[in-house]
Amino acid sequence: MVFQLFHSFYRRLLTMSFRYQVSLLSLLVLSAAVAVRNLGPNATTTHCRSVPHDASWPSQSDWDSLNHTVGGKLIATVPIAAACHNSLFSQSNLSRFNQPDCDALRNVWYYPETHLPSSSSPMAYTFSNNSCNPWLDPASPCTLGFHVAFSVNATSTSDFQAAIKFTREHNVRLAIRNTGHDYLGKSTGAHALSIWTHYMKSMNFIKAYQSTNYTGPAVKLSAGVESIEAYSFAHSHGVMLVGGNCPTVGLAGGYTQGGGHGPLASKYGLSADQVLEWEVVTGTGELLIATQNQNSDLFWALRGGGGGTYGVVSSVTVKAFSDTFFSTAYLTILNNGTNADDLYHAVGLFIQTLPSLVDAGVYVVWVAAPFGFMLMPAIVPGLHSAGLDEMMQPLLDDISHIGLDYQYSSSEHPSFLTAYNSLTSSWNVSDYNIGGRLIPRSLVDTDSDALLEAIRYISSRTLMSGVTFNLNNGVSSADEVGANPYLRKSLFSVTVGTLINYTDWNANRAAQDMITYDLLPKLQAITPNGGVYLNEADFQAPDFKETFYGDHYQRLLQIKDKYDPDDIFYAQTAVGSDRWKENLDGRLCRV
Repeated sequence: MVFQLFHSFYRRLLTMSFRYQVSLLSLLVLSAAVAVRNLGPNATTTHCRSVPHDASWPSQSDWDSLNHTVGGKLIATVPIAAACHNSLFSQSNLSRFNQPDCDALRNVWYYPETHLPSSSSPMAYTFSNNSCNPWLDPASPCTLGFHVAFSVNATSTSDFQAAIKFTREHNVRLAIRNTGHDYLGKSTGAHALSIWTHYMKSMNFIKAYQSTNYTGPAVKLSAGVESIEAYSFAHSHGVMLVGGNCPTVGLAGGYTQGGGHGPLASKYGLSADQVLEWEVVTGTGELLIATQNQNSDLFWALRGGGGGTYGVVSSVTVKAFSDTFFSTAYLTILNNGTNADDLYHAVGLFIQTLPSLVDAGVYVVWVAAPFGFMLMPAIVPGLHSAGLDEMMQPLLDDISHIGLDYQYSSSEHPSFLTAYNSLTSSWNVSDYNIGGRLIPRSLVDTDSDALLEAIRYISSRTLMSGVTFNLNNGVSSADEVGANPYLRKSLFSVTVGTLINYTDWNANRAAQDMITYDLLPKLQAITPNGGVYLNEADFQAPDFKETFYGDHYQRLLQIKDKYDPDDIFYAQTAVGSDRWKENLDGRLCRV
């Protein structure tokens, strides 16, 4: 999400009309999409999910029946870039080619608002498998590729149950999607039926939630609620919520289920730490309420143990906190081509200031790249800007003493919402391949030189960011929630990005490999037995069980097997995912 902050200078463009044609086109091509089931021999085995060319793939009447069950809310996928291609699903008579619409789509491709109205478009380009790429020649094919085949536009738990029942009966892969914000491909899946929760938007303020462990204000959020919607609703009731950086990230889904850090993390901990109650449909189709005292093991697992694997969450109830004033600060030091040594010396000094900042409740987002260094921003609740300036002044004095030119500014805001709205107005989501690593606080004390050397190696080649926090204020023990315990000893999470190449698939894969096999190993070497923040990690990581989940993995796996005994839920790098393998054609098979 930090790379979205970096792209705040992009101008938002008006949404093109094409996106509104997609739902209508879906209805027209539903029969054609189902018809491809007869294009090849039956390749299904008992240990693989069915795909469209199998005889076992659901028939037209099967899909019609599901559509009837969910009240006409079944959507056949049409990739949103169909306007950029001469044919659709290899059929020229279905062509939606329109160059002006294609040009408009390209202009706004990188923004979440382009993908949010779609039930299928993954914001992380890699997980489309280069199918229906808007940047290729119109003669290139527009196919489903690794998009989901169908989606249920779910608005109730009964829709969840109908979709789960259908996938169980027909051996079809299941995916779960709200906004499509996901860097690891969890919100899509080749040949899958998707449960799309985006329009589940109800919010309820609870003035005095009462449980054995908490009494106070809370907010209940349905599965489709986005950060900015939740923040605005909370603001109207004089409270604030722990949520993410990007305004269009869904709070109840993979964000909170993956831990969830954001502007209030150094003050209150992870989003997962705030959860009081989940409403969830399990792999057997059972609707459960999970709290500290009811289905407590599921409650624990969903609090940071990863999304898309234990059940489908329909709502989450979280703690709310009294609103207060905020301060923010920004710092920029540019690389002018001759000052690199001094610049990285300043970065090293900046790293040394981070422990005192986060201990004061400051959440610090920074970027290092070939262009230089940016603090963007430091944000803190309940501290006046003069106080934040005072904390930053020793660093600024050191930078001046070195002789570097810099720009620094700070400001004060009367509430969380006003501070948040000041951060950025445009959020890029589709420019980078990513990977990540957690940096323990102890490393700054014991080997800061090695850390700075690794930062310089990576950031002189590509973009890297650090999101800095103290996550020990949300829970009494790292084992209180399912999130990776390593987060509690971490000072910041590094995210490394290489630019996506939309016109050269092989070059794009090489760029991801650069992260896996060249850049991240520099950090791994100085953080042995370390960890990652699973929402912003490398999907190719060979040791994901240890680095994503730490000592909690085996307990999480036992809980998954209890609530999803038939392994209905699969998501790449999720708990239990190593029992499955995705073939080159996207077919999901048991290992």
